[in-house]
Amino acid sequence: MSSPHEFPTLSIVDHPLVRHKLTLLRDRATSTKQFKELVDEIAMLMAYEATRDLALEPVPVDTPLESTSGWAVRGKKLTLVPILRAGLGMVEGILRLIPSARVGHIGLYRDHDTLEPVDYYFKVPGDAGERDFLLLDPMLATGGSAAAAITSLKRAGATRIRFLCLVAAPEGVARLAAAHPDVPVLAASLDRELNEIGYILPGLGDAGDRLFGTR
Repeated sequence: MSSPHEFPTLSIVDHPLVRHKLTLLRDRATSTKQFKELVDEIAMLMAYEATRDLALEPVPVDTPLESTSGWAVRGKKLTLVPILRAGLGMVEGILRLIPSARVGHIGLYRDHDTLEPVDYYFKVPGDAGERDFLLLDPMLATGGSAAAAITSLKRAGATRIRFLCLVAAPEGVARLAAAHPDVPVLAASLDRELNEIGYILPGLGDAGDRLFGTR
């Protein structure tokens, strides 16, 4: 995992398997079925890094030979929060690693008058202040939706939040760092730029459309 010097809140998960699968994900010829599978697999691989410093608790264990002590992740205190709808594609892979994690949801839309994101759906566990949150969205483009989602989580009491995405634009990373400098960002790639209509270049297209076959 590496961190670009100009973006101190950003870490790039550059494992060879992540880089290989991300290249397949970018390919316009990749089918909806393959795209879903790749998002799932990359999210699972990235979750190893995203959960590196999760809290552990000691537990007793009986081996076939004797009793000893070991460690258990306090998974019940981890909550995955996909930003609807594309973030849903990242949930199952992480749950296979940590099946006891809870899952919240945030749905956002852009207000036509103010052009600011508004959450139309927000549901997370009530003990937010005691939890570690992984906020999930395949794309970090302008950063507006991610910043609004983090603001909503903090309003609910969350203090430990990480944002996990597949591809990020420099503009989005910078905006998120300015709005929430305490929130680490993990991405599989820092792409070149946004185009004039807010798409990441080289990017991978519209992740939601490619996940759900609506392109």
